[in-house]
Amino acid sequence: MRVAVFSARPYDQRFLSEANTAFGHELTYFDVHLSRETCRLAAGFEAVCVFVNDELDAELLQEMQGQGLRLVALRASGFNNVDVAAAKACGVAVCRVPAYSPHAVAEHTLALILTLNRKTHRAYNRVREGNFALDGLLGFDLKGKTAGVVGTGAIGEIVAEILQGFGCKVIASDPNPSAALQARGVVYRSVEDLLPDCDIVSLHCPLTPATRHLIDGPAIARMKPGVMLINTSRGAVVDTVAVIAGLKSGAVGSLGLDVYEEEAGLFFEDRSARFIDDDVFARLLTFPNVLVTGHQAFFTHEALSAIAQITLANITDFERHGRATHEVSVEPAPARP
Repeated sequence: MRVAVFSARPYDQRFLSEANTAFGHELTYFDVHLSRETCRLAAGFEAVCVFVNDELDAELLQEMQGQGLRLVALRASGFNNVDVAAAKACGVAVCRVPAYSPHAVAEHTLALILTLNRKTHRAYNRVREGNFALDGLLGFDLKGKTAGVVGTGAIGEIVAEILQGFGCKVIASDPNPSAALQARGVVYRSVEDLLPDCDIVSLHCPLTPATRHLIDGPAIARMKPGVMLINTSRGAVVDTVAVIAGLKSGAVGSLGLDVYEEEAGLFFEDRSARFIDDDVFARLLTFPNVLVTGHQAFFTHEALSAIAQITLANITDFERHGRATHEVSVEPAPARP
């Protein structure tokens, strides 16, 4: 099948090309995002393979369907960047990678927690400058703290188990509680009831209309003062402006982000020689108790291998049977956690 691969960085090309030896698709790589300005590049391709910052709205899908598009293959689990209902109306199938390496994201989540707590990023820079003072590096024991995990799918479940291994009391929120976590003593509550008791809150829910800005001003007001907030799910789950206000007041003690609600113009790009024109993001970077990574939680060898294999298998299934194994259907939005 002829496939136009957008947002194709060198590592994407490497892992997809290696996996494709077993599938034999005709892959053409484009390092640009898929947009109305670049969609002409996909003319004549039956499938496009896209990533999280490629936006496929109704107008774009209609235009591309007219160019011969039959399949949108996401090499990610989330599909909030695709108008799935519009795709169905156009007769374009959408498939995704529902799970690739939940351990990759879960372990990165813990890296953010440990780094923010013990301030190893600041200590690293100090020592390299010959400053061995400990002032400003005080942390806390994770053992005995209460951690809230919002969203306990594959990733959230692993995060909860790891936090229990550190001796944390874990409480969780999810419309579909994990029986495995309940057997481990994890208690489920609504987000509203979870927030006041947590020293750490870690977000692992999908972005839906119900979870957009789930963490907003009122939510922050319910949190324990000085809470550590971690988001490795989707950027818009957090209202960034509200969190900045919480950081300024001290209501939020520390913030770890691997995602950002306006990341499309920033992440996955080298902007080191240019100024950042996003004033909200620039303000985030001024706080010493904020740690941001550029959507790298998934970025392990195992995860990229799995993403490539599952993505190409989806395309093969669609080519042979007219339906991908992991096809996205139009369903009601999930309930609020």
